[in-house]
Amino acid sequence: MTDRITLTGIRATGHHGVYDEERREGQEFVADVELGLSLRAAAASDDVADTVHYGEFADEVAAILSGDPVNLLETLAERIAEAALRHPLVQTAVVTVHKPGAPITVPFGDVSVTIERERAAS
Repeated sequence: MTDRITLTGIRATGHHGVYDEERREGQEFVADVELGLSLRAAAASDDVADTVHYGEFADEVAAILSGDPVNLLETLAERIAEAALRHPLVQTAVVTVHKPGAPITVPFGDVSVTIERERAAS
């Protein structure tokens, strides 16, 4: 069984999108990330070194959201999943990126993209 660390609602201003005004003006992006890993060692040791420090990982996610611009939410989600899987304990990552201010011409509550990635078998 895989344990999970879940971070919900990480927010940062980014300049992502396909339209010039999105790149120029920027807007808020929101990410939810679920990390699948074993937390047995951390539970036994009570030591943050035996887990993923979720505060530091949240900073990583925010830096990606506010970092180098991309056109698509899909690309942004992939970057976050790649960052998650660089942590040696993480076996799976489920990433949802929300763009609540997307340039959609009809009333809407949210638009998001969700991807699931897992560590490649070695």
